[in-house]
Amino acid sequence: MQSAVSVKDLKIAYGDHTVIEKMSIDIAPREFLVLLGPSGCGKSTLLNAIAGLQDITSGEVWISGKNVSWEEPKDRGIGMVFQSYALYPRMSVRKNLSFGLRVARLSKAEIEARVARTAALLQLDKLLDRRPAELSGGQRQRVAIGRALVREVDVFLFDEPLSNLDAKLRNELRVEIKKLHQRLGNTMIYVTHDQVEALTLADRIAIMRDGVIQQLASPAEIYRRPANLFVAGFIGAPAMNFIEGRIERGDGAPIFLGNGLTIDLSGYSFGAAAAEGPATLGFRPEHLVLDGAASGLPIIPGRVAVVEPMGSDAVVWFDWADQSLSLRLMGDVTLEPGDTMAPGLDIAKASLFGADGSRL
Repeated sequence: MQSAVSVKDLKIAYGDHTVIEKMSIDIAPREFLVLLGPSGCGKSTLLNAIAGLQDITSGEVWISGKNVSWEEPKDRGIGMVFQSYALYPRMSVRKNLSFGLRVARLSKAEIEARVARTAALLQLDKLLDRRPAELSGGQRQRVAIGRALVREVDVFLFDEPLSNLDAKLRNELRVEIKKLHQRLGNTMIYVTHDQVEALTLADRIAIMRDGVIQQLASPAEIYRRPANLFVAGFIGAPAMNFIEGRIERGDGAPIFLGNGLTIDLSGYSFGAAAAEGPATLGFRPEHLVLDGAASGLPIIPGRVAVVEPMGSDAVVWFDWADQSLSLRLMGDVTLEPGDTMAPGLDIAKASLFGADGSRL
């Protein structure tokens, strides 16, 4: 199957500073791909290169089977939504939506039909005669999205479109974007530094660091089986717990030894043969069970430091050895700071990383 967007051996550099080095990625038709990573990782640079807003040093960008590496943005068959709304303040919503179509010299009837379809899709029907100053932040962002949709292209690019909105509006528009993708079925590439947006919106996530894709997989795969320590620590709130130690061979089965802990690894699924040596054990707050003894799990004893109620659940921070670990509990929590606890670890859900940071 032909990719909707394909980046081949892409390099982007400014003089001696390389932002992206030999990157290749294929995005399938109808796929929702999220580029996720910290500030400065190259995600917006990659999106702008696909859009034609960023010159490339070498490599190729293909869209819908056509090499568009040196095509102008208007000729690439894309629609783009920016972080800032970038609306024309003196134009009505109707004119903002239709401006690009008028520049492209489409017929009046076609412009009116496209604007009407897009306005209905984004619930802007009753706002068409208002100016941007008369709209809320969420309405302005819907107009910005609509301005891309009226082009009726196969590929849409989103550059952190929700980052200027408050938390409630972000949640509402995130759901709307998900519904929009399900209705339209277009290919969408979405840049964000917000992991909640990535996990809820994406079919696949490309986690980037220093211009390199660290892992490209489904949200579930990235959350459950992070490829390396960076991905493991970047995804999840609270972040994954880490314990430094080493792997040794027990009586036939490998064991993890770390700061007084001895954990049988026979329940862990290694990607290859377990090798002895330095290792980091990682586990998410929900991978701990409050009563480890009753569950027959390896125990990580500690003393409660802080309890964070979050409504339907709570995060308990406890001191173990010389570090702070977190445990997520559902429902009401009766623990208080200073209480002792002996949670157990479900090793089958945990992650192990070697000395180089790669998943074992």
